[in-house]
Amino acid sequence: VPAKTYDTGAYHEPGAIGILFKIVHAFLYLVQPNSFPQGKQTNYFCLKYRFVIDAIYYEIGFIVSATLGLLFILLLPLVGLCFCMCRCCDNCGGEMHQRQKKNADCQRSCFATFLFVASLIIRQVVGVLCAYAANQHLTNQVRGAKKLVNSNFKDLKIFLNDTPAQIDYLVSQYNTTKDKALSDLNSCFLTKAFFKKFHIFAAIRETKEALENVSVSVEVLQEGTERLHANLTDVKMHLSNTLSDSACNAAQAASTCNIIRNSLSQLNINANFSGLPGVNSQLAKVNDVLKIDLSSLVQKVYIKSVLESIGSNITTFTKTLPVEKIVADLMGYLIQSETYVQDYFPIVEQYDFYRWLGCLILCCMVVLILVFYYLGLLCGTCGYDKHASPTTRGCISNTGGNFLMAGVGFSFLFSWVLMIVVVLTFVTGGNVEKLVCEPFEDKNLFKILDTPYLLNQHWKNYLAGMIFKNPNVNLTFEKVYSDCKENKGIYTSLHLEHLFNINELLNISMYTEDVALRIEHIQINLSKIILLDEIGKENLLNFSSSGIDGIDFSAYLTEINKSVTKVDLLSFANDLEARADQLPKGALENALKGHANNIRMIHNQQVVPLEQAMSTLNQSIRLLKRTSSELMVKVKNVISAVNAAQNLINNNASQVIVQETKKYMDTIIGYFEQYTEWVKESIAMEVAACKPIANVIDTAVDIFLCSYIADSVNTFWFGLGGSSMFLIPAIIFAVKLSKYYRRMDTEDVYDDTENGNNGYHKEHLYGIHNPVFT
Repeated sequence: VPAKTYDTGAYHEPGAIGILFKIVHAFLYLVQPNSFPQGKQTNYFCLKYRFVIDAIYYEIGFIVSATLGLLFILLLPLVGLCFCMCRCCDNCGGEMHQRQKKNADCQRSCFATFLFVASLIIRQVVGVLCAYAANQHLTNQVRGAKKLVNSNFKDLKIFLNDTPAQIDYLVSQYNTTKDKALSDLNSCFLTKAFFKKFHIFAAIRETKEALENVSVSVEVLQEGTERLHANLTDVKMHLSNTLSDSACNAAQAASTCNIIRNSLSQLNINANFSGLPGVNSQLAKVNDVLKIDLSSLVQKVYIKSVLESIGSNITTFTKTLPVEKIVADLMGYLIQSETYVQDYFPIVEQYDFYRWLGCLILCCMVVLILVFYYLGLLCGTCGYDKHASPTTRGCISNTGGNFLMAGVGFSFLFSWVLMIVVVLTFVTGGNVEKLVCEPFEDKNLFKILDTPYLLNQHWKNYLAGMIFKNPNVNLTFEKVYSDCKENKGIYTSLHLEHLFNINELLNISMYTEDVALRIEHIQINLSKIILLDEIGKENLLNFSSSGIDGIDFSAYLTEINKSVTKVDLLSFANDLEARADQLPKGALENALKGHANNIRMIHNQQVVPLEQAMSTLNQSIRLLKRTSSELMVKVKNVISAVNAAQNLINNNASQVIVQETKKYMDTIIGYFEQYTEWVKESIAMEVAACKPIANVIDTAVDIFLCSYIADSVNTFWFGLGGSSMFLIPAIIFAVKLSKYYRRMDTEDVYDDTENGNNGYHKEHLYGIHNPVFT
């Protein structure tokens, strides 16, 4: 069955970002390790109740995670507010005083390292870059989605346009089967019954062809030899005139000229075909015999009408199917859908730009916090002087501490906004992955859709109820998708035998009985048929005495076995040219070489065709000679066979024909059984193969929804959420570290004159501190 090639490859390779996708999938498995709930056959109300219980159990991981996210959203701004108020009261590190400790340098280094590692490297690599890559990946896929959408629409159009042509092809192949059956019926058993021994007619035709070849070949040879004789005579004359030149009298050329002059007698024809007798009389007699057309005596058996009726029934049935109407309606819906998509695709791209811009702003929030932390670490580390006291720290070091506290402030301001986005995208994207993408990949999603009474409380099988209005038909989403994925025909995939059963149409047994009944009542009257009348027999006898055996085959073979010329003209020309080279340079040498070339041309243009004609004549004469020796015996056998066949026709020919037809009927029926099995197999597997439908589903769910959207969204919240979670340790380390970089208002001063080195100290106030910005 003719099939088209589809362009769509329903497979997506994400590339390098696929590593991030796998990490996110692993994280989602930790959040939700429960297996996908399976639908079970039960009553409608128990099914709804069980569905709610299974959904709560299945979603417990998302519920807990979302609750933690909500707590983060509520508590972190509240903690930030309390932290700010606490510092205003010179608590929580708000007092601009730093107590001297022996391990101060170690603590400062540890806080700086922890802040850098935990808050910067981890958040930058796993957080911001991950979120930005996912955001950009989604935008790139949306821009490239138009080509994939157009490819699917193109395949669907090919699918719809190709289906009627495939059905017409199946119907047209019935004529091939019918013609084969009629051809075998007409040519096989009738020939077997009457003309087993009529091989003489092949011999007569071969004899006619051989006589025609002989007549034509002899005529060609006679004309050719006459023309060749004239040309050779002319060449001899010109050569003789050339050799009579005075240059041949020279001592160096005399001997060579004499040798050439003596060889001129060889330039003559050798075979003489002018005396061969003609064969026109024998050919005329054979043509008279061939005017009898015994093949026209074969009478056809009246089965053709039955075979025509079968073909008519098949054609009528296919016309009653609403294939063209269905295809036209679907094509209209398809064109409308394509127009709709083409019109709204620019809007989708525009809204995707807004989404991309919003996600970029969220990433910039995190980057802003990172910048403050980077600048704080850079200025604090570069400007820190371990010999300076807390109250005398430099401006650069103090600026670094202020940058760290600015990062802490922006962390409190942005954290709840970031976490709101993370929670929303986590709940949405995570559930799409776990409830749609993973079940779609292992086909559990189709099992849920196929759960009895789930989509309709009155229907056991929802898809069957929609298509056939009969929910008891075993038609499931999973089976249809699997069959289309394997590129099976839509007749098999949708179980369309419940709408129209092709087996009833192609039940050959209903036609077998009709054929057998017609053969049983065949009435054939062959009494008026005369296979070979007396005139025909006389013509056959005339053919045997047509004179073919009287042809003088030896005369033909004698001349055929001779060469066309007495000498090989090519050898003569080569020898003439070689002898011309022995002569002194001059006109004589050039003239002899010209004659040599002329002789070569005569050989190529005249001798070669004559040799081919002699070969044809040789084959024909030998065939006639062989035929003439067996001609009389073959003619007598033919006349005997004709008399026996005539006796059979006059007595019981009709009975023989019916018997032979019955014997051959099984063969005829076998042809149509093969045809019907081929049609059934083609309709089931090849006609309207629904691979494009499976490709559309794969494109919409597996590629667009899961690979493009869900994976990108999940990777985005994974990166943004990681950044948000690491805000907490970053805030702690930044607050601790800023104490070592900022310039303090007071410090611990040791009084060595009063207390020696016992560590007793007093507090001295240096200026007024501002705890709000500490």
